[in-house]
Amino acid sequence: MPMFGSKGDSNIVYKCTVRLLEDTEILECEYKPNHKGKYLLEYVCQQLNLVEQDYFGLRYVDVSQQRHWLDLGKSIIKQVKDLDPVLFSFRIKFYPPDPFRLKEEITRYQIYLQLKRDLLHGRLYCAPSEAAMLAGYIIQGEIGDYIPEMHTGHYVSCYKILLKQTEAIEEKIMEIHQRTLKGQTPSQVENGFLKLACQLDTYGVDPHPVKDHKGAQLYLGINYSGILTVQGSRKTHHFRWLDVQKINYEGKMFIVHLNYNEKKHTIGFKCPSGAACKYVWRCAMEQMLFFTLPSSSDAPSVVSGGGLFSWGSKFKYTGRTEREILEDNRSPSREQPTIQRTSSLRRKASSVPATPSTPLQPHLGYSSLPRSSHSDVGGSRMEPSTSTGLLSGLEGPSSQSFVDSGLETVTEDQENLGGLRRRAPVNEDSVDRFSDYYFRDSFEHSSSESQLVENNSRMIETNPSHRSSRSQTPLLHYHLDGRINLPNAPNKKSRRVFTSLKTCGFVLIIMLSIALFATMVFESNYEVFIRCRSNPEVISLKVTYWDPIKQYLRRKADGKEVSRTCSIGK
Repeated sequence: MPMFGSKGDSNIVYKCTVRLLEDTEILECEYKPNHKGKYLLEYVCQQLNLVEQDYFGLRYVDVSQQRHWLDLGKSIIKQVKDLDPVLFSFRIKFYPPDPFRLKEEITRYQIYLQLKRDLLHGRLYCAPSEAAMLAGYIIQGEIGDYIPEMHTGHYVSCYKILLKQTEAIEEKIMEIHQRTLKGQTPSQVENGFLKLACQLDTYGVDPHPVKDHKGAQLYLGINYSGILTVQGSRKTHHFRWLDVQKINYEGKMFIVHLNYNEKKHTIGFKCPSGAACKYVWRCAMEQMLFFTLPSSSDAPSVVSGGGLFSWGSKFKYTGRTEREILEDNRSPSREQPTIQRTSSLRRKASSVPATPSTPLQPHLGYSSLPRSSHSDVGGSRMEPSTSTGLLSGLEGPSSQSFVDSGLETVTEDQENLGGLRRRAPVNEDSVDRFSDYYFRDSFEHSSSESQLVENNSRMIETNPSHRSSRSQTPLLHYHLDGRINLPNAPNKKSRRVFTSLKTCGFVLIIMLSIALFATMVFESNYEVFIRCRSNPEVISLKVTYWDPIKQYLRRKADGKEVSRTCSIGK
């Protein structure tokens, strides 16, 4: 990435796009080289008039299609250095166990928006009757009371609320809307929705596909209560944070150390890749520390994932814990802010995109207004994504099934930042069925992050002059109109070569260090090494390995010396 001026040059500004929980709303933000992730999150929360910021986070997808949460304690530019354009999604990171303990209604409204997304994308997994009730709340909040003259026919079928929305469940939604929820205000509707949603097993769960020791496909869900596991549509285990002693990972293996019924257990799950395993580990560590530690000052510095050729990953918790937030008795020094509710239901008609997003338009350029709200005029669409299930607890007999039948899987739209690429859909005959809708993998960039990438990519192709309005290209304040093109991110081949060279260099350093240490032990005249050489084990090593190696090298050196002497004599 080109840089101009010194590292701390205050004139350098980078730009990024933040997609909000309402798909029709985005923020154009700026940051500088010295800004950390906390700065950007605080800025977004300030624009949304949120003071309870600890529950939120910014997520992005890297060039390898791996999701990450923006680390609040690290430099932004170091975390997204290979991305162009830079796209974040504003999401709930820590779902509060009881949303009604939040101090402000505007914060609960953001939780409500997130849960609406979870219901639509299949992460808020529940029985059809519960899904119908949740959808009924959404309909009441969006269109108000049922009016026969206005709401005719199957009016619910015009909206996309559930991942799999059948005619039978739409009939149930209309019945609830017309009879049960009449007269309820948006605030009452949101409270009813939250009260029901937070009681579900999958509330706040972000599922991750893994395999067990037998190779069976499972899904991990991590939330405030612990680690949930699901196979098919059945919850099998629930590892509560109270029973978890340690969490670590090695390569692709995510490992949970338990102390259950006064017995120690170690359970491993194989992730699709090392990067995915590291992401699962970080998510689990953050969730466990946020909901269990009394204070952030008690958070340990953890290193995991190390191996023969790797130092491992260091994790340091940043931010407050839930207990610190709840024990903060200071009331917000302001009146309850006004909530600007917008109609955000997605229509199922083909003429209206299922996932609205904001393509970059020539007349918009770079706006000085921090918040913009635009509707997509076309081009974006919702793609199916890999569905997930969760794995469940050591309870055994208490394991429960969410529904009677299995999960129905769908493929996820995998976007490549360099060029768009999609997976072929899974054959419907080869998937497990779920009665009315199914649980889906929570790679949200299939419907939001990646769609924004797609629209940007299209716009860059058609309007190259507008590339920098969402890119990470640095802009100088005294020359804002300048357009500086970033070089393409290094391709996979160059990254592979660099990794190989780094590994070879590391191995060479280790071998030289071992040789140097062995020479000191077996050949030096220091008192400590002389005493060490009298040890029987060291004598055995010297006779078995060191002396033969030394004689071999000496013969090689003498042979080369003889050859050189002969060549000189001739």
